[in-house]
Formats: sequence, C-alpha cells, structure tokens
Amino acid sequence: MAQYDIPCDNAQDLAQMVATLLDSKKAENIEIIDVANKGYLSQFVVIATAMAGKHALSLLHYMKDELKSKGIRFYAIDEESEDWIIVDLGEVIVHIFTENHRKKYNIEEFLIKTFMQQTNPQH
Repeated sequence: MAQYDIPCDNAQDLAQMVATLLDSKKAENIEIIDVANKGYLSQFVVIATAMAGKHALSLLHYMKDELKSKGIRFYAIDEESEDWIIVDLGEVIVHIFTENHRKKYNIEEFLIKTFMQQTNPQH
C-alpha cells in the first residue's frame, strides 16, 4: 500500500491522488489540467512522463493496485502501446507517455488551446 493516503471525495482529489502516486514511482513532468465545465469528457486530465516503456507499464500497474484497493473504478485502459497509456477514471483521464511521445503529441497544448480559451489554465 502507498503511504500517500489522500482523501478522494471529488475529481480534484482523485487527480491529486493519481499525481502523487505517479510521483512516488518516479514519473516526471506531472501536470494536472482542470477542464471541468469546458466541454471535455472529464473534469481533470493528469499527464505524466515515464522514463521508458517498461516504466510506463509499471506506473500503470502500480496505479491500478493502489486505486482499485481504494475502491476507485477504472472505466477503460488503453495500454496497447507502452509509449502512450490512457486510463479513464471517469472524472479523471490519465495519460502516461514516454518522453518522445509526449513531445510528439503535445496533449497539454491541445487541451489548453481547445478547452481553455475562455479562461486561464489552472495547474
């Protein structure tokens, strides 16, 4: 079990819990993007960089073990490519990239340009 017991009463708490779990296992450049009430399919997006593909898979498995034990539901997981893993936690979507794929797809810029035009991004 993780020593990071963050209460998970809402989507923001869940996003923070995910970020903390990923950070505890050496994920890098972790960002939480608030897209609540912006027309996106979730309220928050967590983006993290893994050191390599095997590290990305390890982060996913750790996250699954920790969150499922707390009763968090995983709606979908796309782990077809270890270079970009997507986890749907309902109100929180998690993207785990290897460094090259994160630079290539630049999800942060897409989300900010597409969903944050009316207001300033909150990180």
